[in-house]
Amino acid sequence: MFKPKHPIPVTQPFLPPLPEVTTFMQEIWDRKWLTNSGAFHKELEAHLARYLDVPYVALCANGTLALVIALQVLRVTGEVITTPFSFVATSHALWWNNIRPVFVDIEPEFCNLDPEKVESAITPKTTGILPVHVYGHPCKVDRLQEIADIYGLHLIYDAAHAFGVRMAGRSLADFGDLSVLSFHATKAFNTFEGGAIICHDARTYQRINYLKNFGFAGETTVVAPGINAKMNEFQAGMGLLQLQYMDEILAKRKAIAHRYMALLSGIDGISLLTPDPGVDYNHAYFPIFVDAAAFGRTRDDLYAHLKSYNYLCRRYFYPLISSFNMYKSLPGAEPSNLPTATRVAEEVLCLPIFPDLRLEHVDNIVDILSS
Repeated sequence: MFKPKHPIPVTQPFLPPLPEVTTFMQEIWDRKWLTNSGAFHKELEAHLARYLDVPYVALCANGTLALVIALQVLRVTGEVITTPFSFVATSHALWWNNIRPVFVDIEPEFCNLDPEKVESAITPKTTGILPVHVYGHPCKVDRLQEIADIYGLHLIYDAAHAFGVRMAGRSLADFGDLSVLSFHATKAFNTFEGGAIICHDARTYQRINYLKNFGFAGETTVVAPGINAKMNEFQAGMGLLQLQYMDEILAKRKAIAHRYMALLSGIDGISLLTPDPGVDYNHAYFPIFVDAAAFGRTRDDLYAHLKSYNYLCRRYFYPLISSFNMYKSLPGAEPSNLPTATRVAEEVLCLPIFPDLRLEHVDNIVDILSS
């Protein structure tokens, strides 16, 4: 075992070679078009639609604004069933739209929204379902779509973790009424900050573009109370460069994930999510789950132990969204209503994974974890 000289973060963004960045920056300087659907913006939307194999990609300044707009586009109101096991932006987007989150439990296999719990929570006030593909593992999309169809509900996926993930050959971003991606610096594909809404028809795409640009439909025409959620040309240019390296990025992530899986298998008290052989993953995160009784120390003890060796793991997602002050008084937010999510939040620890992480660090992390 060894202690790195500098802290190793749980994630680190891939950055393209600086000379390539200065080349695209020169184009921006020459055009002097910095935002408002410039050349790089249009080019990135087209490239992403091809890469992800989806009909329409509407770029946004970040994933949270994309989620806020997606709910506006479908005119979602009332109550929406969602997961407590996610980043807070999932529920915050509902709150900002004056929509009441209704939390239901997750299934233990992949930590995603449990469809059967969803169906039992539907009331006359329910208008939509907002699941999350946690860690890039696909939700039970067929069952969720069936429920949405039976009850006439909107189905919007928070696919922030799922860039490039494919299930049975189909892009995971292609499910639901809309899917929302995040291109934050912590994601497998990043534009520093950024996001996108994936939609299926030209009319919805146009409405998204109105809403993300103050509602303007022309120089003097405003058709909706929109906001400013446009992606700028620097972000779009970074995305175009990132996309050129995606095969390399995903291959490196896969090698790291497989090394972890090989080394961690068989350690008492440590469990992993078992990959579905029909899914092409992006390996955006590498969560482990610590059974304190079997492992001999708690998750928080292990978190502190690894931190003492300069490995900065994260407890994604802890605490549950439903435990925060603005949400904990909502019906269904009680821990007794969310037994699986409550247990998982106490056990989960995401280990470092990013393209430039050397395999010797993976080996060292497992050695420290086992010591």
